[in-house]
Amino acid sequence: MDIRIRAVGFQLTSAIEDYVRQRVASLEKMLGADAGISRCEVELSRSAGNERHSEYAWRAEIQILHPGGTRIVARNQEPTINAAIDNAKDEAAMQLRKEKRTSTRVLRKTGAAIKRWMRLGGE
Repeated sequence: MDIRIRAVGFQLTSAIEDYVRQRVASLEKMLGADAGISRCEVELSRSAGNERHSEYAWRAEIQILHPGGTRIVARNQEPTINAAIDNAKDEAAMQLRKEKRTSTRVLRKTGAAIKRWMRLGGE
C-alpha cells in the first residue's frame, strides 16, 4: 500500500511517522489482494484556533483509496496525536469491515438469484 503522510502546522518527526505506518499496516491486511494497488493518505494537524479553547488539539484524517471500492474517510480529534491516530484508524477499520460485509451480501444475493433463475429453466 502506498502510504502518504502529511503534517500541517507542526514538524513531523520520524517517531510519529513510524507510529502511523505501524497503525496503517493493520488496515492493509483488511484490503486483501487490493492492498498492493491501494493508497492511504494520512493528514495530521493541530486543530484551528487557540489550543486553550479545546482539549482536543490534535486532528488525524485517514483516507483510503482502493479500486473497486468506495473512498474510506475517517477523521478524529483527540488531546494527543497518538490517540487521534488510533481512533481514526479504528474508524477506518470499521468502515472497511462494513464495506466488506455489504459486498459479500450483494454477491451472495446475486448468486442466489442466478441459482433460482436457473432452477426455473431460465424463464
